[in-house]
Amino acid sequence: MKVIPITPVAEHCGEDSGEVPRQNIPLTRRSLLRGSGLLLGTLVAGSTLSLLAPSRAWAVELSTLTSAEGSTLMKMGRVLYPHAKLPDAVYALLSKDLDAGAAKDPARLELLRSGIASLDTAAGGHFAKASAAKQLEIVKGLEGTPFFATVRGQCVTSLYDNDMAFAVLGYPGSSWEKGGYITRGFQDLKWLPAPSKEASPPPWFG
Repeated sequence: MKVIPITPVAEHCGEDSGEVPRQNIPLTRRSLLRGSGLLLGTLVAGSTLSLLAPSRAWAVELSTLTSAEGSTLMKMGRVLYPHAKLPDAVYALLSKDLDAGAAKDPARLELLRSGIASLDTAAGGHFAKASAAKQLEIVKGLEGTPFFATVRGQCVTSLYDNDMAFAVLGYPGSSWEKGGYITRGFQDLKWLPAPSKEASPPPWFG
């Protein structure tokens, strides 16, 4: 295996000067390629998340997949579960979770890379750059494949079980640890006519 040295080996620390020399940590070609994925983006100014987040800029690091592969999976997730209000930062969580699973399972990594290659081949180039109609057609064509099922299954938790999605979609999150739903959403039904008091009496607090 070829090893690419970054710095010369430090034989001792510079105790007199207080300088801490950089350590020569070997970086293999495989690890260099493996850890190059990074997804970047910016929240739209004035959006729900931009008002809550400490910064409009966001970044998600991938340990196994490349940036291009991560972007393709983000696009596929948006085709499968399209939400105009959800920013790319949420769809990036899908790529991050798929990447984490692939890092532990070579077979899963191969499945994802093969599927991504199929998306790009069907698009005649880069799936992520294809039109929305073309992306939908391509994803429909993969329905029933293990790759399709893997990405769709991961979408359920990656896209909907996080605080960013809760904030955008208006879900207040779990209530049991905050005293339950009686005073936190129990009477918030807005889309139907108000029931009579006999049909919906006030909650009992004991």
